[in-house]
Amino acid sequence: MTEVKPCKVCNFTRQKSYGLVVPSLEQLKIKGCESLGFSPDAPVSVVLEDDGTIVEDEAYFLCLPTNTKFMLLHEKETWSAVRRIDGGTAWMTRESMVLEADAVDTASGTEPWQILAQQLKQDLASIILMSEAELQALVDIPCPELASALGFQEKKAEQLQETLQRVLDRREEERQSKDLLQLYLKAVEREDTQEMEPSLPSQEGAGDVDMPDGMEVDSASGFMTRTLMVLKGKTSPETRLSTEELQMVVSRGVETMEQVLGWDRERTSGLLRACEAELTRRLQQVQAMHSLSSHTQLDGNQQSNEKSAEDSQDAPATGSK
Repeated sequence: MTEVKPCKVCNFTRQKSYGLVVPSLEQLKIKGCESLGFSPDAPVSVVLEDDGTIVEDEAYFLCLPTNTKFMLLHEKETWSAVRRIDGGTAWMTRESMVLEADAVDTASGTEPWQILAQQLKQDLASIILMSEAELQALVDIPCPELASALGFQEKKAEQLQETLQRVLDRREEERQSKDLLQLYLKAVEREDTQEMEPSLPSQEGAGDVDMPDGMEVDSASGFMTRTLMVLKGKTSPETRLSTEELQMVVSRGVETMEQVLGWDRERTSGLLRACEAELTRRLQQVQAMHSLSSHTQLDGNQQSNEKSAEDSQDAPATGSK
């Protein structure tokens, strides 16, 4: 008789978890999909819930201890660590943050934003724990649909989306401030700095974009998924892109960006004009900061030279006495 193994399975949100007894890895996938409400035809991968280790080898599966918890992932789903909270927000780890199994239907057809909406319905403070991708997903949902999912009036749902947008904007402002400071420091370090001009980026600039955790590069467009998400956002996407991202967008040109975004020429041209204006504004800020630094250094050298000249003029007079 084949030995069976007690274990547990959950989906990528960890909001549904079931205990199973299976004889093999393949049976874990089959029974796990049934329990979690996945389509039987949908391909799934198995990872360890605690650290995301991919489990593909049958022998490795059989060597794992009993009651090991596995996570079943669809093709576009990825493992992420459990959010840890400490300090003044430790109260948010209470059990009420974990939705009951019947509160969220994660069966096939349920959109990820609906799960996020249920989290907000349980506790609005969970906003501070959401990633930028999750916040953007809730901002992009039509207001009536979000209001229906939350049980809010449309006006209240609209105010919530405005709050989520402000959180996104604040995070982007912090990133831009850091980005601007780095550009300024690089300019100061160059001994023969020439006047910077809003030129098109080189290939090196396009390759130096920092990739946030959990964000992949879209193979078709060459853009990070976060960049594409921001570009298709509702309000002033150019203000929420980093300088490197703006340079990359501008360098692609209207025709390429039409294909990337799937927009018409007029809408794409408007976006590129806004990106060019924002890029010029930021580079002018860097120039102003560098010019101020140069003037400050020049004034200091001039004062030092004048002091030396005064000292040299006073020296003979003192000797004649």
